[in-house]
Amino acid sequence: MQDQPGRDSLLKSPTRTAVAAALPPGTTQRTLAIIMGGGAGTRLFPLTKDRAKPAVPLGGKYRIVDISISNCLNSGLRSIYVLTQFNSMSLHRHIQASYKFDNFSRSFVDILAAQQTPAGSQWYQGTADAVRQNLRYFLEHPFDYYLILSGDQLYRMDFRALLHQHIRSGADITLATKPVNRDQVPEFGIMQSGVERRITRFVEKPTEEAVLHEMKMERELLGAIDSNEDEELFQASMGIYVFNRRVLIECLENDLVDFGKHIIPQSIKDRHVSAFIFKGYWEDIGTIRAFYEANLDLTDIVPEYSFFEPESPIYTHPRFLPGSKINGATLRQAIISDGCIISDAHLERCVVGIRSIIQSGATIRNSIVMGADYFEHNRHVESAQPPIGIGRNCVIDRAIIDKNARIADGVVITPEGKPPNFDGDNYFIRDGIVVVPKNAVIPASFWI
Repeated sequence: MQDQPGRDSLLKSPTRTAVAAALPPGTTQRTLAIIMGGGAGTRLFPLTKDRAKPAVPLGGKYRIVDISISNCLNSGLRSIYVLTQFNSMSLHRHIQASYKFDNFSRSFVDILAAQQTPAGSQWYQGTADAVRQNLRYFLEHPFDYYLILSGDQLYRMDFRALLHQHIRSGADITLATKPVNRDQVPEFGIMQSGVERRITRFVEKPTEEAVLHEMKMERELLGAIDSNEDEELFQASMGIYVFNRRVLIECLENDLVDFGKHIIPQSIKDRHVSAFIFKGYWEDIGTIRAFYEANLDLTDIVPEYSFFEPESPIYTHPRFLPGSKINGATLRQAIISDGCIISDAHLERCVVGIRSIIQSGATIRNSIVMGADYFEHNRHVESAQPPIGIGRNCVIDRAIIDKNARIADGVVITPEGKPPNFDGDNYFIRDGIVVVPKNAVIPASFWI
């Protein structure tokens, strides 16, 4: 029988090195990571029109799924499955090209696509159903712990700290929670736990004043995580779970389809469910507005989330592109990815993706230009359409230009004076942001 920890040991936030040393030997080898990549991503449309949500480009050169996979690899987890379903071709291609291990390693990042089998022919009905349909594959390996992750979040976490608390507390299930203020509560499932971190209550998106008063974090718990004890904070579920092997099997012996909506609330009643309180940067980038703001926040002088972390880098597909050429452009708070050519343009608070071509006289502000999948040679350009990239003297503000878009000369793109949500010809407006979809063609002098 494992000794139960004292309260003080649960309240400490050990360093990265200390966490690795404190874990029982072989813990990371006995942990399987399962990344949910199968959602339709309707809130991110039109970026998900032709690709899965985790395959959407992020930060100029990455894909959203790189965040979860990199967090696993940086935490010493080398056994990873990604569950896919909708528009999954580009996601499969990216994962296969990016995460290759040598022939003498047992490490893997494998894809499990939704499939018809003698046991069932339905698509994934939810996160729990996706795991249930693939459980036979997970149980083929001698894993003791199952780490279940979302594929559409931006954060940096050492999962060894999560596993450390899970094992030390003797929990059946541990889920990561994020302290949020009252204004954010309607967006999340909210947990209630005491200073020992055992979750006693779950309410989905509470709004009643009496419930909010009861579920706010206790002063002692706030003090234990080095927060102001007078703050009014609530524990929001991050959609990150650790299950013991036996517990996961038992929790899926039913027809419940979702972890957050069904499995976790049910388990709180009769199992030891623990909260791992995470205070770092975390953003659900599953909407156009959240995705847009998270990308542009990367251009801040000192961003809350940074890709410049040598101890925990974010990995992606190595493309071997040339360095970007900047020919007389003016740049202010801009991220310029590999393989770009920018000629005498003005860019301010922009994220520019790989292989972007921006012609002279263009002005781009507060925008994401995702770039291109390939370099286009003159002989491949049809005479009736503009080349891939941003044409001369274009003005673009508060927009997302998806990959391979052809923006001709003199185009103006801005949401100014337009409804916050609108579907136009070859463009969309979502949450007050103009989105030009992948492969779109915008003719010369066109105003959006």
